[in-house]
Amino acid sequence: MLQDLLRDHDGVITLAHARLAGLSQDAVNRRVRSGHWRRCSRGVYFADDRPFTDAARVRAAVWAYGDAATATGLAAAWWLELTKYAPAVVEVTVPKVSNHPKRAGIRSRRRDLVPTDIVERRGLRVTKPALTIVEAAARRGGGMKIIDTAMQLHLVELRQLWRAHLQNKGRHGSPAARRLLQAADGGAHSEAERLLIRALRDAGITGWKANQRLGRWEVDVLFAAARVVVEVDGLPFHTAADDFHRDRVKQNEIALLDWQVLRFTWLDLTEYPERVIAEIRRAVERVHV
Repeated sequence: MLQDLLRDHDGVITLAHARLAGLSQDAVNRRVRSGHWRRCSRGVYFADDRPFTDAARVRAAVWAYGDAATATGLAAAWWLELTKYAPAVVEVTVPKVSNHPKRAGIRSRRRDLVPTDIVERRGLRVTKPALTIVEAAARRGGGMKIIDTAMQLHLVELRQLWRAHLQNKGRHGSPAARRLLQAADGGAHSEAERLLIRALRDAGITGWKANQRLGRWEVDVLFAAARVVVEVDGLPFHTAADDFHRDRVKQNEIALLDWQVLRFTWLDLTEYPERVIAEIRRAVERVHV
């Protein structure tokens, strides 16, 4: 039973688990003194015969704050496989009445989560996907990319994200999350246009005009001398099927008029603006080569 617990829990074990496996406090202490187990925090240990993985680090951080602690933010997003890399700092939410010391590599937040916002995955308490996505997106290093990925994978719907946000108003990052959801919920395209124009001006790129007619279409940005058109899209999950078809017809017709068309999304402009500017600059400067 002890080896099963260690295997299933990434080598991390609590004193309560050890006792369930038949170990006394003295037996646990002997393992710590011999170097077989490492003490991570009070009542939480790691069996040192294996690598201390990111999963072990996150699990040990959450369990350090007791049975009522829950992984939240980017830590929860990583645990639910919504992000590729584990965060350097593990966010843990504890009840308001908790009184725990600060620990290196852990950021604790005190608030009372309702049971319906919590799920257990691989033996660890984490916030449910909708709340996790909303909160992780508002964290530094999160952003719209998390929302975009979740929606494209059909893990949640936009209405579920709004519900999770509204049911947890007042939490850390709530205003930022609201702005992201508002952009996703109908305003992404216009906001993307503003971001593109601001990026062009900040980069000192000239020779363009916004909202110009080309054939039977109006294009977002047009570089007449270079015969380059730049189009921006809202978030992929927010684009209806008929809009998607219309955009492709438009792009093909413009290309047949011998114009180069560059397409960028709201996500491109918010997450990778340097790449967007580099591609535009390369396209418009070809005319001078």
